[in-house]
Amino acid sequence: MPVHVRTVDLPGGPGRAALLTLDPGHPRRPFVLGPDPLRELDSALDQAERLVTEEGLVAIAVTGVPGAFCAGADLKQVASVTTREQSRGVAELGHAVLGRFADAAVPTFAFVNGTALGGGLELALHCSYRTVSTAARGLGLPEAYLGLVPGWGGTWLLPHLAGPEVAVRVTIENALANNKTLDGPQTLAAGIADVALEPADFLVESLRWTGSVLRGEVTPERRGPAPADEWEAALTRGRSVADTRVHGAAPAPYRVLDLLEAARVNSRDAHFAAEDDALTDLVVSEELHAGLYAFDLVQRYARRPVGAPEGVEPRRVTAVGVVGAGLMASQLALLFLHRLKVPVVLTDLDADRVEAGVERVRSGVEDLLRKGRLDPDTANRLRANVSGTVDKAGLAHCDVVVEAVFEELSVKQQVLRELEPVLSPEAVILTNTSSLSVTEMASVLQHPERFAGFHFFNPVAVLPLVEVVRTGRTDDPTLATAFAVGARLKKTCVLVRDAPAFVVNRISTRLFDVVARAVDAGTPLPVVERSVDALGLPMTPFRLAKFVGPAVMLHVHETLAAAFPERYRVPDFLPRWVEAGSPDLVAPKGDPVPTDAAAEVLTATGTGPDGAEILRQVQDALADEVARVLEEGVVATAADVDVCMILGTGHPLFTGGLTPYLNRTGAAERVIGHRF
Repeated sequence: MPVHVRTVDLPGGPGRAALLTLDPGHPRRPFVLGPDPLRELDSALDQAERLVTEEGLVAIAVTGVPGAFCAGADLKQVASVTTREQSRGVAELGHAVLGRFADAAVPTFAFVNGTALGGGLELALHCSYRTVSTAARGLGLPEAYLGLVPGWGGTWLLPHLAGPEVAVRVTIENALANNKTLDGPQTLAAGIADVALEPADFLVESLRWTGSVLRGEVTPERRGPAPADEWEAALTRGRSVADTRVHGAAPAPYRVLDLLEAARVNSRDAHFAAEDDALTDLVVSEELHAGLYAFDLVQRYARRPVGAPEGVEPRRVTAVGVVGAGLMASQLALLFLHRLKVPVVLTDLDADRVEAGVERVRSGVEDLLRKGRLDPDTANRLRANVSGTVDKAGLAHCDVVVEAVFEELSVKQQVLRELEPVLSPEAVILTNTSSLSVTEMASVLQHPERFAGFHFFNPVAVLPLVEVVRTGRTDDPTLATAFAVGARLKKTCVLVRDAPAFVVNRISTRLFDVVARAVDAGTPLPVVERSVDALGLPMTPFRLAKFVGPAVMLHVHETLAAAFPERYRVPDFLPRWVEAGSPDLVAPKGDPVPTDAAAEVLTATGTGPDGAEILRQVQDALADEVARVLEEGVVATAADVDVCMILGTGHPLFTGGLTPYLNRTGAAERVIGHRF
């Protein structure tokens, strides 16, 4: 990965600058910082400083190739580090090289023209000044998401530049929110960049702005030291977020917060030494290597889904039908409308339901416009492209039709009987069932080969997984079309065999079955809620059940209890919860304190297992169910299970997904006699 050095004129004076360009050497790969690129950057800085001395250059600037600045550390090289000595060497090398931008004899400028993650953003933070493109996306310090800390200056530079509130937001809140990042305007608003410039002439305008700074015509604002109460408020919020997201199950977020707290009083050099210590510990930790495995796995499946038939052309999709106009169906319709940019038609039993569904979709378009994810012209086209009808014949022109009606087999079969005759022979029919047999649904079709499961997860716009369910009759063109549509929807598709509740709901329900048995046995609800904190799940069991919907949970439990009565049962309290209107049983936020409704729904008396025993039972049950899913061929590999659980339920990257966690805790060997 070369770093090119050239001299450039600063428009209007006061002289010339050395411009370093980070070049990944490949059009589809970003520039990343490993030992070799860092040494290349070090040599480029040697050259730039010679030019400063010999030719009187007045500044050093660094930028990336069009659209990308620097994507941070080379994770493959990080994964290859096995000793603390190697780990410390990487930490110290990064500080030594990037620190040269802060210690240079002339002002330094970062022209952030695109993605700047981790060490890439830290490089920019070391510079004296920063411009950012208004089109830039993907700026942040996501290290805690993977099991690391921003270890090349980020935990000292960012709070001193933009304040502790911004530092906590970027390193903790955004990182633990599935690696949320900033765009160019947000980076400016946060005080990280000094100016945001349009992308068309970004380099020229950055050089022009550099000249104006050096001539004294522009003086970028710098905030003073943050008061003590601002530090305290930010760090308290950060610890609350970390507790909520990882429940103490991962060390990295807490190491980040410790470093941010220390940055308040540390000198720069003392702090960088503390970052070296933290990186030395974490780079060789089990959590990091689990996180890197999971991160790489998710990236690979997103690029090339496993199970998509090779060499088979998907059918062209020019219009989509959605059967059903309820909340889930409306979410699906909005997703298809937004991503595919084709006409979408909803149908339901009566005009009022159809009208309500269409209105929900159009309101969703308004939300996207308000959030800046659509321009007004596109929003107008999308609003015009959604329509509704009570007549299924109105779907006759659709190339793909998604069935999303009430989760009852007989209802879905009746819909399919009515739907098939009105569609073209080439149309693909997909069902969004969460647990019913796709094969039994297909039994009423004249052409079951064009039918497959296409199971989304709620909320549809957020969770990236789709389980693509193949029956024994589904043909390759149908499967290829499902995978192609999933890719256009920006979803990760995993091929699963038709089996009760497929993968995610089956395994997740086994977990809930264990905690539900504990509740039925009399274990206090707060103990049950906290018992599985070690899994690092984003929601406690009963908060997740409320979010999914107790009626949905009841249906899935009934399905699995009928299929596997030796392992699954319908919890005693679950029908009462549904009958009571599915109220919150624990406080929605903060400590999982039981609500008044819990006393009416959870009527068990006795002494159930304690938290440690519940966790062990959960681990063993999960290991058993994963082994059964693999033995039955529901999915092909343990990696398929990990992708499903990471993307479908939010199993965190720092556990590596589910099977590495079961390996590390010994559950796999306890239950099946070997590691996954």
